Amino acid sequence: MSDAYASLAHVLAQLGELTGRPGRLPEALDVADLSHRTGIPVGIVVDLLLGGRAPETCLPQRVRQRLDFIRETRRRPDGKRYSLDELARIAGTSRQWLSEWRKSGMPSLEHTDRLRRFFGLPAGFFTADEPEALHEALRPVLQGLEAEADPLVRLRESGLVRLAARAPQMNARQLATLADLAEMIISTERTGLS
Repeated sequence: MSDAYASLAHVLAQLGELTGRPGRLPEALDVADLSHRTGIPVGIVVDLLLGGRAPETCLPQRVRQRLDFIRETRRRPDGKRYSLDELARIAGTSRQWLSEWRKSGMPSLEHTDRLRRFFGLPAGFFTADEPEALHEALRPVLQGLEAEADPLVRLRESGLVRLAARAPQMNARQLATLADLAEMIISTERTGLS
């Protein structure tokens, strides 16, 4: 678990630099959204963002907490809570088995995967420990902030900058193709299609 905390600390340090709020990330990030996406209670998300540790939980307890979290936070289109019967149907099992899972915390992978996919949750939602789950939820946030801070980051990641550095060795047709590709990327950015 210490590796998960080290990975999280690294991402938090990067986020602190990019937001200009090291040690004050709960002010800069949407804590409620992070909680919703990870299944981690808001208070624990805040503690983790401040460099703290989450209470130790065993896997069955974590699975049980996340299943209850889904039931409390996800709503049907009409705004009502999903019943145990509905969750069992989504998971492809019976209400009796779902009730057993809630007691034991050990559902089958197939059934938890059905729930995860139905609710659009990330892989590992039920099993990832808190620092691991938060790290995964923060990665896209970090990538977005990096892209805002350095608009060329996407060009570098796509290899376009490296390709442009080879321009002196290119013939006229290759240069024209490279220019067309760069123009396509720029125009896509302007129209907001990417």
